Amino acid sequence: MDTSTSHTNSSSLHISQFILMGLPGIHEWQHWLSLPLALLYLLALAANLFIFITIQREPTLHEPMYHFLGILALVDIGLATTIMPKIMAIFWFDAKIISLPECFAQMYVIHCFFFMESGIFFCMAVDRYIAICHPLRYPSIVTDAFVVKVTGFMVLRNGLLTIPVPVLAAQRLYCSKNEIDHCLCSNLGVISLACDDITVNKFYQLFLAWIIVGSDMVLVFSSYALILRTVLRLNSAEAMSKALSTCSSHFILIFFFYSGIIVVSVTHFIKEKIPLIPVLLNVLHNVIPPALNPMVYALRMGELRLGFQKICG
Repeated sequence: MDTSTSHTNSSSLHISQFILMGLPGIHEWQHWLSLPLALLYLLALAANLFIFITIQREPTLHEPMYHFLGILALVDIGLATTIMPKIMAIFWFDAKIISLPECFAQMYVIHCFFFMESGIFFCMAVDRYIAICHPLRYPSIVTDAFVVKVTGFMVLRNGLLTIPVPVLAAQRLYCSKNEIDHCLCSNLGVISLACDDITVNKFYQLFLAWIIVGSDMVLVFSSYALILRTVLRLNSAEAMSKALSTCSSHFILIFFFYSGIIVVSVTHFIKEKIPLIPVLLNVLHNVIPPALNPMVYALRMGELRLGFQKICG
């Protein structure tokens, strides 16, 4: 009889849903942040959609560099849309409850889009490296088929390597606390609620960070180091200026993206003292780059601006 009673109590402690509390420490007035976040989200949607439509409709932009930019616009739309509607629902309607399957699905999609953005930045860096360092071979190497192959590889890489993240999280036992001090289902935020050992989860998260983001970051900055070396060897000031101008917009966004990752990672270690900072930076890092990317490209790339003018009549 005692055994059955204990089993019943254990079953009743097993939770079936999480509660996303929002921004820790400012729950009472966090809804005031909903307006700037909503504006950033709408800006990201409109700007990236406009860039994608412009690239598709303007024949002069049907080049590999702009194809990668169009893919990046779709990835930015997907990343922002994965998190922002739920955040707005939490701030506006106090809809904090999320089921375990929905939470694990959001966790998977966030990781996929985040790693996909890193992968597209790497593809764009390779494209600029070949265009500047091996210009005669560029038309034969970077073709439409090349764009399809590397994009497909990035999708498979990110999609397959990310599967263990929600699978491992779903295998944990959640039996006591179900309140997540976050606006979204981050892997570390969810598994920190588990009652059993989460060493494997943390190890795989670290493995993904080094294998995907770490390798992309090293290869991206190595590509730009080689580009800079090649540019500095050019005898023509005009050619040097043109080469630098085509890379500057890419490098600005890449530097912002990876520096943001480093800042978020560093602030995670002060979470116990100031829990708001890493959570807020994590949210902003998922919505600011999608809003910032189109503006930087629109300002820095003349052909894209001409495409905008044609589309707008």
